[in-house]
Formats: sequence, C-alpha cells, structure tokens
Amino acid sequence: MMRAVYMGTPEFAATILRQVAEWGGCEIVGVYTQPDRPCGRGQVCKISEVKELAFELDLPVYQPLNFKNEEDVQVLRDLRPDVLLVAAYGLILPQKVLDIPTYGAINVHASLLPKYRGAAPIQRAIMNGDPVTGVTIMQMEKGLDTGPILLQKAMAIGIADTAGTMHDQLAAMGGKLLVEALELLPKGGLHPKTQDNALSTHAAKLEKSEGIVDWNQPAKVVHARIRGVSPWPGAYFAMHRAGQKDLRISIDPGVIGPAMEPAADGSLPAPGTVLGLKDGKLVIATRDREYHIAMLRPANKKPMTAAAFHCGYLGNCADAACSGEGL
Repeated sequence: MMRAVYMGTPEFAATILRQVAEWGGCEIVGVYTQPDRPCGRGQVCKISEVKELAFELDLPVYQPLNFKNEEDVQVLRDLRPDVLLVAAYGLILPQKVLDIPTYGAINVHASLLPKYRGAAPIQRAIMNGDPVTGVTIMQMEKGLDTGPILLQKAMAIGIADTAGTMHDQLAAMGGKLLVEALELLPKGGLHPKTQDNALSTHAAKLEKSEGIVDWNQPAKVVHARIRGVSPWPGAYFAMHRAGQKDLRISIDPGVIGPAMEPAADGSLPAPGTVLGLKDGKLVIATRDREYHIAMLRPANKKPMTAAAFHCGYLGNCADAACSGEGL
C-alpha cells in the first residue's frame, strides 16, 4: 500500500481528504496544513478545516511555516511518502520537497487547466461568465499550476450557481478524481499531458473590494459578478438617499429581469436606480435590463426581504406585500 502525505488547508481540501481516507487504498502517514492563525476581533487562533478533520481521523498533523528550514524538509523525508497529495495547501512547494516522494506530488486544482491557474479559479470562472469549469489532477512542478495534466473532468456552471455551490460540487468531484488517479498511479495507468502555456490564464486571489456591484454593466455581467463573489467577499452596493448618509447594502444573487421600458422621451433609468417592488423582489436598473433581488442586508442589520426593505428604508409601505418582516 502506498504511503501518502496529504497537504491542504481549507474546507475544499478537507472534503478531498475525507474521500481519500474513506477510500482506504493508501496509508495517510501525515497531514500538513497551514499554521493556526488569529482571525477576527478576538484574534483567537482558528484551526484549519483540514487540521480539524485530521484530528477526527487520528492522523498526525504537521504545520511548518514553510520549507525553507532544512529540519522541516527532513521531517517530511522521514515520513517516507510514496506520494504527496496536495489541495489548496497555500504554500508553493520547493523542488527539494517535490523530489522526496517516489511518485512526486499530485495536486487537485479546481479549474480546467491551463485556464485559471492561481488562487481563485472557481470565482474567476463564474465572474467571467464561463459556462463550464472542472477539476484537474496535475503532477506538480516548481511553477504555479504548470505541471502536466494527469486527469481532468468538466462540470457545467448553472445560471444560479455561486462560488459557494460550485466549491462544494468541485470539491466532491476532486476527491473522486484524485482517488481514480491514485488507483491508476502504481499501475502506470496515468499518461501526463503537458499544458499549453499559450492557453493559460491567471486567477488572482479575490480582494474585498471586488464585491462592489457596478450597475453600469449589463445585467448578465452584474449577475455573474454577484454569483462569483458569493459567499466571499459578498456582493454589496451603496444606495444614495437624499439628505442621508449612503447606505451600504449586501445582497445575494438575484435573477435577471426583462429589458427596461424607456420613458416617453425614450430615456432609460440611470443604472442603479431602484425601480420598485415586483413580485416581492426589489427591482434595480442595470445598463440594459432589470435585476430582481429577493433578500438584502443593510449595514449592521439582519437580512430582510425586499418587501421589508422597500417599506422600512424606502418608505413605500403601501404595497400589500410589505409586512415589516426583518425590521
């Protein structure tokens, strides 16, 4: 039985680790994850999802800051791994680490490489309006996500899918595909395929500022952006109210409505204009079509229905659908 060392940090990696452990076709002799780091106002140390699962599975955990220290490299070497299994670990592994296992290091990447190399492949694919994404099992080398492709499987992106829903589906697919690769690996059943660098794109890490909604864009682009930044960093916009401070409003993905009706003079509402309430949803103008939102969360408030917002914040309480819910 192969000796495997697993390296990963967030929930995506934990889902895959669980599937490998349940498969049972290799012996997991160690789990590497990022060091515990303080987060939030309380600066309380939070352990990673992979570390939490490793404890549950009674697997030894290692958390080196990096592999610049030769002692950390030697600890890994002493585990005598046949293969390194890597998923969203958060460290670029130096060549001296990649050279340790007999079969090298295998990475699970949530994209159809060479497209979307980098930290946020799921989010970028959705934000760019791609109809399809997928998972790649890749032989790791020194470059960022540049190694030969071992296995690859595609998955359609639905019009209502968010980064969160796709994350869960791709993690499950990644675990199955990694197990398939591990079954083929010792039999010589994998046939590495060199990536075409000319077709590569980069998926940069998301910034909080990317959550802001630009209503000047076509509705299709707006919808893709909101879905791509959900659940993190989350979509939001600033509502201007006469004589009052701008109100920051967080929103979940809505639905694209019909093309806007021009006024008598042929003009269209300015992008970002609240057009009213329709079927219980707040209607906002984009460049070309209406955008309908069911739930909103004003800054420092709990989520509320569009009807409650329309009544409580915009003063339009005459609508029979307005119940005051969430205020």
